Amino acid sequence: MDSSHAVRALSALSQETRLAVFRLLVRAGSEGLAAGRIAEALGVALPTLSFHLKELAQAGLVTSRAQSRFVIYTADYDQMSALLGFLTENCCRGIAAADPATDACCEPVGACEGTPS
Repeated sequence: MDSSHAVRALSALSQETRLAVFRLLVRAGSEGLAAGRIAEALGVALPTLSFHLKELAQAGLVTSRAQSRFVIYTADYDQMSALLGFLTENCCRGIAAADPATDACCEPVGACEGTPS
């Protein structure tokens, strides 16, 4: 992921309703949710939700597919992973931890001996 794509994704997620929509879709998994279910779950009017879904889709964070008479929205997990990777690529000075779930990253840059603060 390049910087401009990361900025678009972060910008889309920087709005409270869009962040809530994205988090809801992440929890929904690969089955996704219809717009009406999203609106109902979040208490958002459909026209407002449509605007936010469009913004998330343009940022590459959400995909949609037709299913019968509904449009189903799904979080794009590949793009989410790419964004997380972009944000953490310099963690530990670019050296990946053996097990990121259990290994702490490194101390902040400048905390190591001989490194300017």
